[in-house]
Amino acid sequence: MRHIGFAALLILLAQTAGALELEESRRYEVADPQSELRVLSTADVEVFEPIILAFQQENPATTVQYDVASSSEVMRGLYEEGAAYDIALSSAMDLQIKLANDGLALSYSSAATESLPGWATWHDQVFAFTQEPTVLVISKAALEGVPVPRSRSALIELLRTRPDIFDSRIGTYDVRTSGAGYLFATQDSRNTENFWQLTEVMGRLNARLYCCSGQMIRDVGDGRLAIAYNVLGSYAQSRLADTPGIEIVEMDDYVSVMLRSALIPVTARSADESGRMIDFLATLSARPDLVAQTGLPAVVPLRPNEAPERRPIRLGPGLLVFLDKMRRETFLRSWVSSMEQR
Repeated sequence: MRHIGFAALLILLAQTAGALELEESRRYEVADPQSELRVLSTADVEVFEPIILAFQQENPATTVQYDVASSSEVMRGLYEEGAAYDIALSSAMDLQIKLANDGLALSYSSAATESLPGWATWHDQVFAFTQEPTVLVISKAALEGVPVPRSRSALIELLRTRPDIFDSRIGTYDVRTSGAGYLFATQDSRNTENFWQLTEVMGRLNARLYCCSGQMIRDVGDGRLAIAYNVLGSYAQSRLADTPGIEIVEMDDYVSVMLRSALIPVTARSADESGRMIDFLATLSARPDLVAQTGLPAVVPLRPNEAPERRPIRLGPGLLVFLDKMRRETFLRSWVSSMEQR
């Protein structure tokens, strides 16, 4: 039986989304609309569209408004502007937990959400629906005849010894503006002592900073970049067929696995439709056709000793540590200082 709990903040935060800076926006009309689902998401339209269309096949009377923004902008819109959306999908797990922890998400439970592994939900408010590794994407042409780095130590050594290949041709996130990039960087700082060393080497080689995985992958494919670091593997896999000049590398030392998650903002106007979409996403593993079309790996229970180098980033309050204002400022100062090494 479904249950949706409404927060008292709904009235206080029922504002428009006019101040949001959107990257894309698409409306999926139906012939006889009886309801509307407003989605705010970090996933590109081309990636998520098969899921929307499949959802509408099961809910033929629901129009879907799909707006795309950066993870930081999703957070700002919901946290500061009170943007009115029925569901928020984000790759920045820490920001999703922050929204829920601060009372800006509604509770929801159903048979579908209860079937998710315990590590894929938090307090019946944040629900993971994908498991996506962060990877290194390389240009085959740029690294022709050069050993492909399989660890961060090997990557550091390669960058140091071949500046002729990598100067101004390394791509990574600008963690000051990318919520997902900040999450991946802070996880790296926890997982390896080489993180700051790698950051300094990238800085000395004039690394190019990006908001999003998609842009980095395109620039590797076009030859503007030799490598892109911490790219979402799902996006890279979806581009392989159209971008034959790239190669995807999962590091042997460890692979951070991001859980793309969904929540229902307190400003939701169609909470019933929100619940239906949560259920649809929670059971994505039962739709291998959609997993194949989108390139988004569905959440599945982890088996013992399966790919031990993969380290899922766990949903929970531990993600809030680096969102503490002083800790964030300290981290960003160190990151900027490292990136500015010349």
